[in-house]
Amino acid sequence: MTVKTSVSFTDRHHEFANKKAKEGVYNSVSSVVAAGIELVMQDEAEREVALKVMGDTIKRRMQTPRKEWVEMNEEDALFIKAKARLQSSQSK
Repeated sequence: MTVKTSVSFTDRHHEFANKKAKEGVYNSVSSVVAAGIELVMQDEAEREVALKVMGDTIKRRMQTPRKEWVEMNEEDALFIKAKARLQSSQSK
């Protein structure tokens, strides 16, 4: 089913959509808009999955008995390696 609706664009967005339709990348401006909406829907679905996985992980870790926790401090090799990797990735 197709539904007609009215939308407003900035000049920049309108020019881009028209250009893509004229180039044949999309059949029409409506197709450009539909493709953009699909990307937003996909992004939202992926975000929901990631948030659920993070939530599940946090819940699982909260159920871990404290005696099983791995304590980390500044002298731990793993902590030092992780910190160095984070610093090197931030300097790029």
